[in-house]
Amino acid sequence: MYLIADVCVIPMKECDSLADDIACCQRILQARGLTHQMHAFGTNIEGPWDEVIAAIKDFHETLHQKGNTRITSTLRLGTRSDESTSIQEKIARVEHLLDNTLDNN
Repeated sequence: MYLIADVCVIPMKECDSLADDIACCQRILQARGLTHQMHAFGTNIEGPWDEVIAAIKDFHETLHQKGNTRITSTLRLGTRSDESTSIQEKIARVEHLLDNTLDNN
């Protein structure tokens, strides 16, 4: 089953920046070859269900190995049985509507 996930991984630690841990998670996605798009409060990931979920498990395991004793993640998962739609296609549809709205004003 093909999945689009939105995940926010938050290591609980006493520092202001999580950039190093976020970069670590992004490297995991790159190494796994999963399509992903980082945004201000998380990352969208698309691919086969088991591969996406395994990557999220890798996030936790790797961040724990880096010394994070507690990690909280939030997930939103979406699947479709009637068609296949990528992250970029979803964004392009909205941008197209916005462009048409601007042209009509």
